[in-house]
Amino acid sequence: MTAIILIVVAVVVIGYIISTQRSLVSLDELCKNALSQIEVQLNSRWDAVLALAKTAAQYAKHESETLVEVIKQRRGEQVNTPEAVNEQTSALSQVVGRLIAIGEAYPELKAANLYQEAMGGMKQYEENVRMSRMVYNDTATKMNRMVRQWPSSIVASMLNFAEKAYLKVDNEEKKNYPDLDDAFKK
Repeated sequence: MTAIILIVVAVVVIGYIISTQRSLVSLDELCKNALSQIEVQLNSRWDAVLALAKTAAQYAKHESETLVEVIKQRRGEQVNTPEAVNEQTSALSQVVGRLIAIGEAYPELKAANLYQEAMGGMKQYEENVRMSRMVYNDTATKMNRMVRQWPSSIVASMLNFAEKAYLKVDNEEKKNYPDLDDAFKK
């Protein structure tokens, strides 16, 4: 009788460990997928910024050529950690800010249809990245709960699952983000 109880308890514990491991792997993959989605969105933003820089090249050739080179270098970088996401976002914000400044310096550029369309695209990509960041943070929250809550924390530590870092934007960095709505004002 004792042997049967021990076997049942062992089966329940092993079942729990397997179930928890599968949940942790699933959440870990969802976090990786969410970061990958952010990378795709950031690359789309770089493409839109490149189109904007090429449009601006007609008006400010030297400055635009420099920006095009920066964009080409940054666009291919891998974004697989929250720190890399924040670095890419900051770099994008700086480049967009410079392009908006070019638009301010050349009113005829700012009035051009291609420039307006590119800025509209930038605004959409900005929203896509924002949504992707929210999905990642939501997924990281679920993963972190599972890693920290007992008894799943025991399984997580046994299998080397760790908490995921959140994507954050500090208030100082927010000040550096260009306001794309202002870019549309004439």
